Amino acid sequence: MSKDLVVILTALNLEYQAVRKRMAGPQVHVHERGTRFEVGTVRGTSCRVALALTNKGNHSAAVIAERAIAEFSPAAVLFVGVAGALWETARLGDVVMATHVYAYHGGTSEDDGLKARPRAWEAPHAISQLASHLARVDDWADDAPDQGYAPQVRFGAIAAGEVVQNSKISAEALWIRQHYNDALAIEMEAAGVAQAGHLNGAPVAIIRGISDRADGTKNSSNDRSWQPRAAANAAAFAARLAVELVGEEERTVMSRADKARAADRIEDRVSNTAHGSTVGIMAGSVKDSYVYLNTDTGPKPAGPKGLVAELDDFRLHLRRHHAEDALDDDTYREALADLDLARRAAEHDTPESAKKAVMTLKRLRGLIADCPALAAKLAPLVVAAGGSA
Repeated sequence: MSKDLVVILTALNLEYQAVRKRMAGPQVHVHERGTRFEVGTVRGTSCRVALALTNKGNHSAAVIAERAIAEFSPAAVLFVGVAGALWETARLGDVVMATHVYAYHGGTSEDDGLKARPRAWEAPHAISQLASHLARVDDWADDAPDQGYAPQVRFGAIAAGEVVQNSKISAEALWIRQHYNDALAIEMEAAGVAQAGHLNGAPVAIIRGISDRADGTKNSSNDRSWQPRAAANAAAFAARLAVELVGEEERTVMSRADKARAADRIEDRVSNTAHGSTVGIMAGSVKDSYVYLNTDTGPKPAGPKGLVAELDDFRLHLRRHHAEDALDDDTYREALADLDLARRAAEHDTPESAKKAVMTLKRLRGLIADCPALAAKLAPLVVAAGGSA
């Protein structure tokens, strides 16, 4: 899993642009089947985001969501956009985050009417807790004097179907209110994305800005006015949530605490001259770090570029141990992701990136603790990045 990347999906170009405005340095990434992503960072942060357009409907959204999960193995998938409110609870411009999603078109038609056969997906507990915290802190929204009031985050069910709902008195509208009367908002993609996340083990959050009341006013001048504001509010909250999700991943000690303890025991037996290497400790940033490596002509300082080169060499050791079945597939993929993150941090050469490199290499150290030979090779590089032996 790529712990420093979050996938954000939208159905409409207006929603896509609202998210893209919050990205820095977007670069095109094209899936082998043609799906186009833009990968950048949330402005002012190191949180990476992969953004894509799914187009309307649960089916299309499910396919693109699954493709994104397979392509990036993200920390989470956020579906961001606008929706219609079903009740007065949510005001125009407010953001609704789904506590659970209904696929409301499931049913059976019988002589005495349509019987509901609902499917539902709950939001992951950790994401719901984090989102609730951000809503309480309430510092995520942009200043919006034209809106007249600050947007709020509402938590509740979202109903997802296959038709544009634009009436409060149609038979379908009454049926939805009868069978799904706790739903705060209605839209057309959340069920597909929730199912894709469920099948692929990826956390999913549905974040919608309220642009209308599903009451016959869609495509009115009022709706055209509120759509961009609602999309911008949803994008603002989603960006903040993405940053916090990645931050928590980086701050959290790996759940494999037993492996980390085992790694520490191994390192107690590994001196700073492990495998004939003498290690110097960094002061301040990666630029100040050095690694003395044994060469044919004697010890030689590696320097910052040498540290990156050593991380590249360590990739070869990972690959060899994986080929020899010393690392299982999941561990190997996670190890490569952590190694890539550490390498990028080392290249940036700042005190902040140095801390990130150390943290990531320590996480990698815990991950490979069951392979003493690999742990021994990694030990001097952890110290070279500024960590302790």
